[in-house]
Amino acid sequence: MYLSKEKKAEIFKQHGEVETNTGSAEGQVALFTYRIAHLTEHLKKNRKDFSTQLSLQKLVGKRRGILAYLFKKDIGRYRAIIKALGLRDIIKPLGSKDNK
Repeated sequence: MYLSKEKKAEIFKQHGEVETNTGSAEGQVALFTYRIAHLTEHLKKNRKDFSTQLSLQKLVGKRRGILAYLFKKDIGRYRAIIKALGLRDIIKPLGSKDNK
């Protein structure tokens, strides 16, 4: 099993204040990022595993949705989690010209 209870608790403790706070947006983004990395490695070895590919796409969409929520509600928390996890800043502000 790639994700043990201990590893999950460690992820939430590191990014979600306490390990029992599994509902925090930062903790969920960190968990999704860990799972995305695992599925990406799996797909590098198993190119034709299309059900895993679909699951990966859904997971990326969920993570993007939570990041969009954080961007809208508290941009400081959004920037902190992006920097901590080493993710690209893909959410564009509504007033930018690139968002057409």
